[in-house]
Amino acid sequence: MTASDQTDITLLEDNGVAWLTLNRPDKLNSFTASMHQQLRDALRSVQTSDTIRCLVITGAGRGFSAGQDLADIAESDLDQVLERDYNPLVTTLKGLNIPVIACVNGVAAGAGANIALACDIVLAAQSASFIQSFSQIGLVPDAGGSWSLPRLIGLPRAMALAMTGERVSSEQAQSWGMIWRSIEDDQLIAETQALAHKLANMPTIGLAFTKKLLTESWTRSLDEQLLLEKDFQMAASKTADYAEGVDAFLNKRKPDFKGR
Repeated sequence: MTASDQTDITLLEDNGVAWLTLNRPDKLNSFTASMHQQLRDALRSVQTSDTIRCLVITGAGRGFSAGQDLADIAESDLDQVLERDYNPLVTTLKGLNIPVIACVNGVAAGAGANIALACDIVLAAQSASFIQSFSQIGLVPDAGGSWSLPRLIGLPRAMALAMTGERVSSEQAQSWGMIWRSIEDDQLIAETQALAHKLANMPTIGLAFTKKLLTESWTRSLDEQLLLEKDFQMAASKTADYAEGVDAFLNKRKPDFKGR
C-alpha cells in the first residue's frame, strides 16, 4: 500500500486500486484551482501507472463535494474555469482505460454531483444526497450534468432537478437509475473496496472496451454500433486475458487476469 499526500487531495494505492480522496473537509471538499491542478497531476499518474487497475473517488469528512468554491472564482473567470478545469476533468474520467467508481459519502452538490455522475459506477451512502444547485445562484448545470442527467433519468426528471435544485436522496437516486447502489453508511467503504478489487482483478482491457462502447452508443446508430462491437470484440479476443479466460473456463479453474 502506498500513499501520496497532495494537500487538497490524497492518492493511495492498494493492491491495484487507487483511492483518490477530495481533501478539503472544512469546505465540504469544494473545488479550487489548486485542487484541480492536483487532480490533474494525480490522474496523470493514474493514467501512466502499470499497477493501477481501478480508481475510486471519494470525499473526506461528511461530504463528497459541495461543488465549486465560489470564494475562489471571479464572475469573469467562469468560462475559463470550465475550459481549464471541469471539462478536462470530466473527459479524463470518461476516457480512463480502467473502471472509475464514485464512493459518495455525503452531499454531492453542483459540480460535485456531476463529477460523481461522470464516474462509471456510483455507490452512495444512504445519508448521501445529490443536488443540482446551480439554479439557486442563477447558473446552469455544468461538469457534464446537462449531458448525463437526461441520459440517466430522462428529460422530465432532469429538467425538474436542474430548475428546482431539489435534493435527491441516494435511495431515490438508485430508484431512478441515477446511481448504481445506495448502501448503509457503515457498509459503504467495505462494499466499495470489494467492488473495486473485483474490478481490478478482472480483464480490464475488455472493461475499457465496454466503457467506450457504452459511452459512444449515444451518438451512433444501431448499424454503427454493431460495427464498433465487432471491431472491439476482435481486439478483445487478441488479448492475453481472453486466452486466460477461455483456458480457465475450459479447465474449470479461477482465471488470473493481468490486464494485458
